[in-house]
This record gives sequence, structure tokens and C-alpha cells, in this order.
Amino acid sequence: MNSMHETTEFDLQSRLPVARTPEQVRKKVAEARAKGHIIGFVPTMGALHAGHLSLIEHAKRRDAFVVVSIYVNPTQFAPHEDLSSYPRPFADDHRKCADAGVDLVFAPTDETMYPPGDETRVQPGALATGLCGPHRPGHFEGVCTVVARLFNLVAPDFACFGQKDAQQALIIKRMVTDLQYPIEIVVCPTLREPDGLALSSRNAYLSADERTRALCLYRALSAGRESLLTGNAAERAATVMHETIAQPAPPDAIDYLVAVDATNLQPVTEASRRVLLAGAIRIGKTRLIDNLLVDLPPQRT
Repeated sequence: MNSMHETTEFDLQSRLPVARTPEQVRKKVAEARAKGHIIGFVPTMGALHAGHLSLIEHAKRRDAFVVVSIYVNPTQFAPHEDLSSYPRPFADDHRKCADAGVDLVFAPTDETMYPPGDETRVQPGALATGLCGPHRPGHFEGVCTVVARLFNLVAPDFACFGQKDAQQALIIKRMVTDLQYPIEIVVCPTLREPDGLALSSRNAYLSADERTRALCLYRALSAGRESLLTGNAAERAATVMHETIAQPAPPDAIDYLVAVDATNLQPVTEASRRVLLAGAIRIGKTRLIDNLLVDLPPQRT
């Protein structure tokens, strides 16, 4: 390790501790618990934006000792995806965490999360078979595996996730129930730009023209919501979304654009009370996801 790196690391640690190993993170968490704190956890892949900071803010409001993990998890990327180019502005992320009042950053290495000889994976169930599942084979297995390992290391009382990743949040909730983790999963609202674009680390990939075109997804979801709230069936709302996204500037590809039951991601039935309008599109080389939750009118059966 050269002196420049040592100085940078020292400066970071002086403002906000950074745990790199299981022993370090467990020690800090144990010390916090000994002082009577509950533990709040915000798992991230870094490249933090206002959406991530809103999760941290929620955790801080609960008067918790807040741990933020910054780790780009390789097992949730397919071979053709953007693992190598995914942004890793660690010093900037650390400053944002410090300014937000985070108590500990956990930034493990690949060797920490996937030790030599590692072969165990956490396989999700039916919730992972639709929406993003077919388009990102192995993705949710990678997500469940890394989140389970992070939960084991941090042992939080609650963990915050964003509604923008609605399918992921449902899968994590299911995993926590099935594996009997004593952890509350908190799903916080999606944060948006003033024009409606959902905040995402991948928005940085978009050119100015692509950024404008990317608004087609939110417009489509909004049209689907209006359709549902005026009494149309989910099938009609899905049709409206597809009609809307095609005008005036369609995406380069649509992975899916659907209306499903928000509790199980299955087709909407007469028993459904909340609908998830969800879409994944490709603008240039960038894949974007978004969704809206819609509570059906009370008179609907």
C-alpha cells in the first residue's frame, strides 16, 4: 500500500469509520449494541444519489446506529452486463455518508464476501421468475446470496430498500421470512427528478438525448395508473402503457411493461387490491427499471 493510499484511507477513517473485514464490522456493531443502539442497515453498490440518501435519512430518523455497505456484487451481474464499468466513486460516496450522519461504512472485498472455495448460493423462488428474472438470469440469486451474507455480518434490526427495485424488495422480504431472519425490511418510496425520471446510478450512462428519451417509461406507467384509477381492468392498463411508450420517442427495446398483483407479481385477479405497474426498457446501452403502485378503487371487485 503506497503512502497516498494510506493517507486517503486515514482521512476517510478520521471522518467516518470504514470496516473492511467481518471482524471489524462485527466489533463496531457489538460496541453500538452495548451502548443501547438498534442497528439500521442500508445495503448499496455505491455511486450514491439522493435515493440512497433518503434510505439513510429514514434509518437516522429511527435513532439507529446506521451501517451503509458499499459493495459492487459480482454475482448479480451476467457476463454481458456492466460489472467492469459500474461506477465506483468510493471517496465521494464516503463523503456523502459522512455528511448524512452514517455511523459506519462497510466496504468488503470480493475475498471477504466470496472466500476461496466458496460455493453456497441462496436460490429465490417464484417471485424471481417473472419481470426482470428472465432478462437477467442468475441476478436474483446473486442478490439473495450477497444480502444474506451482509445480514449475517451486520446483524441489523432493520434494513432499508428502495421501492424502485420493487421485485428485489419482495424477494428480500420473502427470503427474510423463509430464513427466519429477525430483521424488519423497510421499503422506502422511489425518489424522482422533477420531470419524473426515477433516480438511478445508471442514469449517469445516459447522453442528453437518451436522458430525454428515458422519460417514456414514467409517462407509460403514469398512463397505466390513470387507466386503472378510471376503472379499467389491468389488461387495458397494460395496453395503454404500451401505446403510450411508443409515442413520441420509443425506447430501443422493452424487456417488459406489465400490470401485476403487487403482493405476488402474478396476474391481477378479482381479489387483488394493489397493482404494481412495472417496466424495464433499454435506452442505448442502458437498462432502466421503474414502477408505480396503484391501490384499486374500493368499488372494484
